[in-house]
Amino acid sequence: MQMKKRFYRSGLARSGMVVAALVAVVMLAASTQRANTSAVTFSKDIAPILYKNCAECHRPGEIAPMSLMTYKEVRPWAKSIRERVLDRSMPPWSADPKYGHWANDPRLTDKEIATISAWVDAGAPKGDDKDLPPVPRFTDGWTIGTPDAVVEMQEEYTVPADGTVPYLYFSMPTNFAEDKWIQAMEIRPGNRSVVHHVIAYAQDANMKDTRAGGEGDLRAGRTHLGGITPNKTGIVYGPGTARLIKKGSNIVFQMHYTTNGVVTKDRTKIGFVFAKEPGKKALVTGNAINARFAIPAGDPNYEVKASKTFDENVLITSFMPHMHVRGKSFVYTAVYPDGRSVPLTDCPAIPLTTWANGWHLHCGPLDTAHRIISFSYLPGEAT
Repeated sequence: MQMKKRFYRSGLARSGMVVAALVAVVMLAASTQRANTSAVTFSKDIAPILYKNCAECHRPGEIAPMSLMTYKEVRPWAKSIRERVLDRSMPPWSADPKYGHWANDPRLTDKEIATISAWVDAGAPKGDDKDLPPVPRFTDGWTIGTPDAVVEMQEEYTVPADGTVPYLYFSMPTNFAEDKWIQAMEIRPGNRSVVHHVIAYAQDANMKDTRAGGEGDLRAGRTHLGGITPNKTGIVYGPGTARLIKKGSNIVFQMHYTTNGVVTKDRTKIGFVFAKEPGKKALVTGNAINARFAIPAGDPNYEVKASKTFDENVLITSFMPHMHVRGKSFVYTAVYPDGRSVPLTDCPAIPLTTWANGWHLHCGPLDTAHRIISFSYLPGEAT
C-alpha cells in the first residue's frame, strides 16, 4: 500500500467565459429558481437536511462550535451555512468519489445545496412548525447509543497552559471476565479543547509496558483498537464484522495533548457496544507510516511515501489518512503481485486548514471492501 503526501502552495482557479448563446437559458433558469424560493422553508426543507447530515456534530455538547438543531440556532448562521455548503467545505469530506463509495460519506447532493441556497436567498423563512420532521434522538454523550461497557482514565490529567506535552500513555483495566466481540466503539475526551488525538489499544493484562512512544508506535502485546481526532466520533462496524478484546485485557490510551493557554484537566473514556454473536470477520488495524522525513526549505510540493506488504489475503474496509499542518493530499494505491497498480482512495487538494485544525478524514466503511491478495503491497503517497 502506498500513501502520498503533498505539500504545496495553492493556486488560483481561473474560470472561462460563458458563450453568449447560453445567456438566455441561464436567465430563464435563474428566474425559475427565484420563482420557487418562496416555497422553501426551514421547517419543511432545511431541517430534514440538517438533521440527516449535520446534527451528529452540530448539537449541544458535541464537537461542532454551534448547535444547528432549531430554527433559532440556525437562523443567525444562515449565510455562513450557504457559503460553506456551496464551497463544499461542509459537511467535511475530501475523498475523490471516483475511487470507492463510502458508507459514511456526508456530502450533500446538488439538490440539497440548491435548496439551502434558495432558502437563504428568500430570507431564510421559518415556515410552519407542523412541517418539522421528528428531531433525531441521540444518547446523551454518545453517538453509538448506550455503551455496554465504559472504561475511563483512572484519574484526571492536568494539561499545562503552554509548552509541549509529550505523548502520554494511560492503562486501565476492562475487568472483562470473558472474551468480548465489539460491534461499536467510541472514545470521548474529557476536554476536547486540549486533546488532539487519542489512540486506543487492548493489551494483555500480564504486559506492563506503557512506556511513551511515537505516533503509530505499537508495543509488544498490544492490539490496535482505533483512535479519535477532533472530527471523528464513534464507529459502528458493519454486519458480520467485529473487533475482539481478550478476557482480562487492559485498555491503553496514547494521548496527544496540545496546550491552549489555560491550565486544563482531562479524563478521557472509551465506550463499547458488544456484538450479539462472534464476528464472522475479525477487524484489525494496520498502518503504513513514515514519521522520519524533513521537508527541504522552500519545497512547495514535497512527496512522502510509506507502504505495507500483506502476507495473507485481506479485505480493506476503511482508511484514515493522517497528517499535520502542511499536509495537502493523500493517495492509497494497491500494487498486486502481477504488477497491476490500482488506486484505492484519493484525497486530493485537501485545504491546508483541514490538517492544521486537526480535521482528519476517515473513509469507511466501504460499501464494497477492497480485496487485497497476499504479497500485494499498499503504498501511500502524501503531499
